[in-house]
Amino acid sequence: MGATVDWLRTTTPGLLVLCGLAIAVLLIAIIKVKLEPFVALLLTGLALALAAGLPVEEIVGTPLKAGESLLETGFGGILGHIAVIIGLGTVLGAILERSGGADVLTGKLLGAFGEKGAPIAMGVLGLIFGIPVFFDIGIFVLAPLIYVAAKRGGRSLVLYAMPMLAGLSMTHAFLPPHPGPVALGGLLGVSLGWLIVMGFVCGIPGFIAAGLVWGTYIGKRVHVEVPDEFLVRPKVGAGTGDGPGTLQEGGETEAEPLAPPSTWTIAAIIAIPLVLILGATFGSQILDEGTSALAVLTFLGTPAVALLIAVLVAFYVLGVRRGATVQELGSITAESLRPVGMVLLVVGAGAFFGKVISATGIGAALADTMSAAGLPVIVLAYLISCGLRIAQGSATVAIVTTGGIVAPLVAGNGYSQMAIALIAMAIAAGSIILSHVNDGGFWIIAKYFNMTVKQTLQTWTVLETVLSVVSFAVAAALFAIVV
Repeated sequence: MGATVDWLRTTTPGLLVLCGLAIAVLLIAIIKVKLEPFVALLLTGLALALAAGLPVEEIVGTPLKAGESLLETGFGGILGHIAVIIGLGTVLGAILERSGGADVLTGKLLGAFGEKGAPIAMGVLGLIFGIPVFFDIGIFVLAPLIYVAAKRGGRSLVLYAMPMLAGLSMTHAFLPPHPGPVALGGLLGVSLGWLIVMGFVCGIPGFIAAGLVWGTYIGKRVHVEVPDEFLVRPKVGAGTGDGPGTLQEGGETEAEPLAPPSTWTIAAIIAIPLVLILGATFGSQILDEGTSALAVLTFLGTPAVALLIAVLVAFYVLGVRRGATVQELGSITAESLRPVGMVLLVVGAGAFFGKVISATGIGAALADTMSAAGLPVIVLAYLISCGLRIAQGSATVAIVTTGGIVAPLVAGNGYSQMAIALIAMAIAAGSIILSHVNDGGFWIIAKYFNMTVKQTLQTWTVLETVLSVVSFAVAAALFAIVV
């Protein structure tokens, strides 16, 4: 018995079996037993940590000091990044929808692409928004538009969400200024210019295959309704009740419905956080450190600050200026934030589960084993990145870790900048494969798009895998040509 336990805790095959069992138990608990994902993730993560032999102090800390424990850093690490962003993004989306702005913008897109081309419109929207903003921020800002498009079209939420998610995921994995590609530029010694060019060359075919082809296919087979609570019914400035024209209490006349805001107004409000974040990103590359201008751009371009500014502008332009009271705006804020609590708990628990898997050492063991296999460098880079992604869930961690492992293999071999950029794309492609229950993004998507775990695996997990495989295939084919 003791030998078996040691094998599970100290060998690569044993760690693989242990983590595989933990993931299987988690899926059974959620899918078959119908246990709440937050509770299932927390229980499974704690059980895995104990089974792997991690010290109790490392798992939960001590009665006097718990701040560095896996439990608190797992939850706190991701929630410290996304909690404020989720809250502000949700409020911004609510005021856009409540004012009728989201409906106006979505209507313009549907008008431009036609009803049949609506998924393509959502995909293009994800590509454009995904360049300057992080993946999760893009979801929080764009989700209300997806809800409205699905409600208007009367079709599955999946059909509209998958193309948008593919666009956001592609840009996050393959294009600067996102942290993974930028880190690869430094680790592998390749210019950001080449990364941008090869990112588009390798990523766009993957986006088309995953977002448009797969998204359309699966969107017709997995039907997900838009819950009523995802859409805020009454319009700002049009009185209380169920919408414009509702009879006021004690009155005999109807409130005069307001004209919807213009498309340019809505586009400008959505652009505020994007422009501010982009300004901080490029300002850090153009301006000297320590300058006042850079400090201002950095402050305003912090995602939480940028979204707060957008929310305040939306409150005034779409609310106060259109006749809404402070109390009405407060009601919108409170109503929109009600579903956020469970989203945060599930995402935090998913991050804790991933942290435990990482702490078992499975990621490092996989990387060491694969690097000794003697494979071509671009295939090796892809497989190591895939293994790390599947084992611990974070795309950025997979990219940075794989880049550090592969960098010595790339240096001194005379590869051109284009060839090195293609190796970087292989790493990026591997970092997004098979998103599953140890990935915080998996739970954000499940909750934001009203999908069960099974439906999320059927749709999002497969989408990420198609995006990964197709993009890597393009990178590998080009690498074979140029080397």
